[in-house]
Amino acid sequence: MATCIAITIGLNAVDPAHYSGWSGELRACEFDANDMAAIVKAQGFTVSTLLTQEATRQAVLGHISDAAEKLQSGDILLLSYSGHGGQLPDLNGDEPDGLDETWCLFNGELVDDELYQSFSQFAAGVRILVFSDSCHSGTITRDAYYASIRRGIGEMTGERCLPRELVMTVYQANQNFYDPILKKREIVKRLEMTKASVLLISGCQDNQTSADGNFNGLFTGVLKEVWNAGKFKGSYRYFHRRIQRRMPP
Repeated sequence: MATCIAITIGLNAVDPAHYSGWSGELRACEFDANDMAAIVKAQGFTVSTLLTQEATRQAVLGHISDAAEKLQSGDILLLSYSGHGGQLPDLNGDEPDGLDETWCLFNGELVDDELYQSFSQFAAGVRILVFSDSCHSGTITRDAYYASIRRGIGEMTGERCLPRELVMTVYQANQNFYDPILKKREIVKRLEMTKASVLLISGCQDNQTSADGNFNGLFTGVLKEVWNAGKFKGSYRYFHRRIQRRMPP
């Protein structure tokens, strides 16, 4: 029988000491993480849930490394994240838009390059499934549409992104920390380094925003509706399409 491990992450705030005084308070991210944990526990997964102050860079990367030591071909890791998304300048030339996307963990941003590199620890044949309910603000034009949507899952209360005016402020305040990560040239070969299969289902595109809510984020709320307490049947891609049909454009 396959070994199934899940790491569910939800942050309703971040440490202002790293984010230039901004605490980034949200309402529903911890609910998202706990709900995702309940879904996968029902499927027989061993689950670790990291909430707000527990969800540090070191903790998240450490849990991924621990999973990599345990999983072999045919096993599966499910990694879910609910919280703010951010962007940092791409300094190693691997992003067509010149920006690296990030997860805003409690004590600092986790760069997508680092996440890709962490996946290279897994054995060939391991399946990695990632759900990301966060947005990336960077240079995008925000759409107020999300903040006014009402669904059965509750009123949407705001966006899950590091505010555009703080993107460069936070980077510059921590540049000595981020630049060595962002300049790693070996990350450009991340696809060759990763032997596991990786599938991402996310709440939006890089140039879009994800909405917070009172009970769940919009994406996680729709995911739960489609999952329908385990009654959903079909492939991951069909699951994605069903979610997508219920989301804004």
